[in-house]
This record gives sequence, structure tokens and C-alpha cells, in this order.
Amino acid sequence: MDIKRVGVIGAGQMGNGIAHVLALADYDVLLNDLSQEALDRGLSVVRKNLDRQVSREKITAEERDAAMARIIPTLDLKELGQTDLIIEAATERETVKNAIFEDLLPHLQPHTILTSNTSSISITRLASRTDRPEKFMGFHFMNPVPLMQLVELIRGIATDEETYKACLAVVEKLGKTAASAEDFPAFIVNRILMPMINEAVYTLYEGVGNVQSIDGSMKLGANHPMGPLELADFIGLDTCLAIMNVLHDGLADTKYRPCPLLTKYVEAGWLGRKTQRGFYDYRGETPVPTR
Repeated sequence: MDIKRVGVIGAGQMGNGIAHVLALADYDVLLNDLSQEALDRGLSVVRKNLDRQVSREKITAEERDAAMARIIPTLDLKELGQTDLIIEAATERETVKNAIFEDLLPHLQPHTILTSNTSSISITRLASRTDRPEKFMGFHFMNPVPLMQLVELIRGIATDEETYKACLAVVEKLGKTAASAEDFPAFIVNRILMPMINEAVYTLYEGVGNVQSIDGSMKLGANHPMGPLELADFIGLDTCLAIMNVLHDGLADTKYRPCPLLTKYVEAGWLGRKTQRGFYDYRGETPVPTR
């Protein structure tokens, strides 16, 4: 199947990054969100990131302008029904994703492939709520999308080979690398990464080290580019908690129990960089540890 037009649902951190890389790879992109403000903000981020690529001579000004012209914002979800591939990148809540797919179904072309950028929710379960489980799969980009090379492709129990090959061809056209994952909670990357972050929060919670010593130890002792608490702030503590809950509920193993301190930060609304406070306070010139 030759995919030419792609619909992206959600113009937030992940959605605008996905639109960015698709447009640079010559796909026509329909970008949808709930408000004009969200669309404008998402397009502004795409423009800023493309400008940065121009300044670093990664792309030309002409390529930037052509990419921006390929992204068409829309508030009307049903317009995405005319695309060949839809990538849902809305908030990490299953009820929200199910509602989006339900609203889309009456407007889809018979050949349209549905995918979700979910980082942890069951693809098989999401697919079962649609009229095309064989044309449904997980299409999980890493954050930040323009920089990260990996895309996890997750087959549900009903996903057919044609759908997988079509999505694989998109990943290759983007110049990224696909990792095939089975449909188990949190797939590959987050199945390994989130328990590490959760353990770092437990290490903080139990007083083994403070924020600075934990992050410094992992950067200097394990050669990680970011410490686990700094990374958690970058991802969003609410997203980290949601993924840990999916792991805990889906695998029924106490080793995936979310740390109470992580829950407390989320309850306080200290979600990391996006709210200016998490394990670090970002309101000043330099981040300051909050514990």
C-alpha cells in the first residue's frame, strides 16, 4: 500500500514532532487537535524546530518551507478520514483514545490504517473497539521525535502483514529504525526504562541519595546522557506514573508498583518540565533540585 497522506491526532509534544518528520519526508499531513490555540502552538513548535535544523545546516530553508506547507491544521476530526494512515498521539488515557477512534470510524476509507502512538496501552484492546483490527497497530515514536532514531512497531493479535509492511515502509522513509515489539504492557523501551526511573524515585524516597547525587551517579557511573529523575521530568511524571500503573495492572507483579513519591508529585501537579516543577524546579535560570 502506497501511503501519501497521513493524519496526526494531537498537536502536543509528540504529535507536532510526528507531523514535523512526516512533512520533511514528503508526506502530506493533516494535523488535528481540539482547539485552534493547540494547533497554533503545535505549528509554532514545528516551525521553531525546523528553523533550528536550518541554522545547523541539517536542512535548507526551501526544505523547511516545503515541510511547513505540507502540514494542514484542522479542528474537524472527520477530515482525517480521507488519509491513508492515521497516527493517534492524544493523551495517554485509554478512554480518550477509544472515543477518538469511535468518532473517526464512520469517516474512514476502507484502506485507511489506524495506529496509536501509545507508550504502554494494549494495541489489541484498542484495535478491538474499531471496525478494522487487522489494519490497526502501535506506532510508537520516541521523544523528541525529530532527534530520536527509534520507532516501536507493535502488532496487535489481529494485525495483518500488509499493515505491518506499510508502517515499516513509512518508518524507513522517515530515515528511522523500527523495532518490532509484541503487544505486552509498555512494549520494549518503557518496559525497561520506566522501572529504572521508578527505582530511582524509590532511591530518593528512601533517602539513599538526593536528586543531584542520584542523577549524577547514573550520568557519571553508567554513562547515561541524562539522569533518571531529570529524564522523568522531561517525559512528564504523569506519563511515567500512567505507564507504571499499566505495567503493575497488566503484569500483576509487585516489582512494578509505582513509588508513592511519584504519585505524590503527580497529585501536587508537579509533572516536570511542562509544569515548571518536578524533581527539579525550572522557574529560575538553572534547574534546582526539589529534594
